[in-house]
Amino acid sequence: MSDRIDHLLTETRRFAPPEALAQASATTSDLYERASADRLGFWAEQARTLTWATPFTEVLDWQPPHAKWFHDGTLNVAVNCLDRHVEAGNGDRVALHWEGEPGDRRTLTYAQMTAEVKRLANVLTELGVQAGDRVAIYLPMLPEAVAAMLACARIGAVHTAVFGGFSPSNLRSRIDDAGASLVITTDGAWRKGKVFPLKPTVDEALREPGHGVRNVLVVRRGENEIDWDDSRDVWYHEAMAKAAPEHQAEAFPAEHPLFILYTSGTTGKPKGILHTSAGYLTQTAFTHRHVFDLKPETDVYWCTADIGWVTGHSYIVYGPMANGTTQVMHEGTFDTPTPERPWQIIERYGVTIFYTAPTAIRTFMKLGRQHTQSSDLSSLRVLGTVGEPINPEAWMWYRDVVGGGSTPVMDTWWQTETGAIMISGLASVTSLKPGSAQVPIPGIDIDVVDETGTPVGDGDGGLLVVTSPWPSMLRTIWGDDERYRETYWEKFGDRYFAGDGARKDDDGEIWLLGRVDDVMNVSGHRLSTAEIESSLVAHESTAEAAVVGASDETTGQAVVAFVILKSRFADAMSVEESEGVLRQHVAGDIGAIARPRQVFIVPDLPKTRSGKIMRRLLRDLAEGRELGDTTTLADQNVVDAIRSQLR
Repeated sequence: MSDRIDHLLTETRRFAPPEALAQASATTSDLYERASADRLGFWAEQARTLTWATPFTEVLDWQPPHAKWFHDGTLNVAVNCLDRHVEAGNGDRVALHWEGEPGDRRTLTYAQMTAEVKRLANVLTELGVQAGDRVAIYLPMLPEAVAAMLACARIGAVHTAVFGGFSPSNLRSRIDDAGASLVITTDGAWRKGKVFPLKPTVDEALREPGHGVRNVLVVRRGENEIDWDDSRDVWYHEAMAKAAPEHQAEAFPAEHPLFILYTSGTTGKPKGILHTSAGYLTQTAFTHRHVFDLKPETDVYWCTADIGWVTGHSYIVYGPMANGTTQVMHEGTFDTPTPERPWQIIERYGVTIFYTAPTAIRTFMKLGRQHTQSSDLSSLRVLGTVGEPINPEAWMWYRDVVGGGSTPVMDTWWQTETGAIMISGLASVTSLKPGSAQVPIPGIDIDVVDETGTPVGDGDGGLLVVTSPWPSMLRTIWGDDERYRETYWEKFGDRYFAGDGARKDDDGEIWLLGRVDDVMNVSGHRLSTAEIESSLVAHESTAEAAVVGASDETTGQAVVAFVILKSRFADAMSVEESEGVLRQHVAGDIGAIARPRQVFIVPDLPKTRSGKIMRRLLRDLAEGRELGDTTTLADQNVVDAIRSQLR
């Protein structure tokens, strides 16, 4: 059997950058030529756009699988994100337009954010936090979450942000693994029209002894009743009122740890991905600037990710703020109090760059374009997607309905482990293909290989690998370097294996095929779930689809699809009719080999709180197995609703 991944869909549409955007851009195609001619010199040039206390003289020390970038230089990450903009005369520039779910609003300039972070740095120091100590941040989308991360960076503490929906046991396991001495949280936060309590989760996580947490710093937001431990708990607003306003930032080595971010592991034990300072900041700032054609003097940028995920770290806090960007930040969910909320926000603040997830786009499609078209979106000039491959029809809907038919869509591929964007077009340079991640960004070396590590040809599918070290790469798994070696480097030695399948099209451009775990073996053909999902979503009745491979005595694995219908079709056709139509559609679109054995029409799909579909649970459901861990589900009721459909 071939170990290459078969591909059956072909995309021929291409869209050049709008002429006005390309002509006004500082980003040009010569970035690729400069990076190709001298890769390390190119990254050194990008790093020098940062403010250094001690300039570096060595670019890269590569002892596979460990890299040190710019390691003999020193800088302070928070100074690069705040102080230097104030010193350059941009203190009055808005850093954050924050909007709470109930409609309350705050606007913070770079000068105000700098003052907040200086005070908070003094608070952390008063609470005994020193350089190298770990701080757990368990906060929702509040400006204080940004301040907390930057205050840690300012004093050299290592933060680990934990998504505000995780359970007490999830939170405790991360506190223990990181060895955190302080937790920063809030009484509660607004979500779906009511206050969601957070401090009680912290209290429960710390109930059993054995942790090293000395203090819990509590932001007042929800005004909900909470328990209070005078020996441990500290109100954020009270501590800030007493704190000294000035703080002298210290420079730290380029490889000083910046943050640990936990991502799920196949063993069930989360992996603490360690990122360090200068290389990470270099690549996040570079990619944010050039992928989105950023003009910090005039752009208003909105990344809809949560602060607890890597996208929130790299493309809300570090990259954009290093670039002096004006941003929108939103608490709560998109559909509260109305599905028109995101579009109203874009109109209100004149958002020019909008970066969101394919899951959100498919939700917008399901709700209908009337909500999107209720607001003036003409300020938008660049769109982006992140989190999973985007199918061509969702890409086109995003471009046409949100982007007015001409706005470029930057589909970005990267991971918690890579730290920053690795594959993407550049808004002012690339002729885009709907659904393609395009090509590696300048300075990044990526290939698609078979199981033996041999590069596949154009037109073939295989395994995605990064073939050279990159500045924002993870440095290790916190406390478990052996697991780092085994997980990412064992398969191909000095090449990083991402765990994703990909193919190169006939132009050598890259299409992501999803996790290798999601590739099905149907009668000897290795089929990508992503391509079959794309075919299903291309049908006019489909709002969203997820495909898994289920055991089959005849074919080894069979294609099983779970589909959400658009509301007008759900009312017009019976379930049996819809299932038959969609099975036939895939057979006609891709080929009989890809025809689903079963199509289940479902009310929703099981998703994590970051919006990713949990295909593992769908496989369990399709094969009638007991479900594994469901603690990261955004809505536990979805599984019960699907079960009732399967019966």
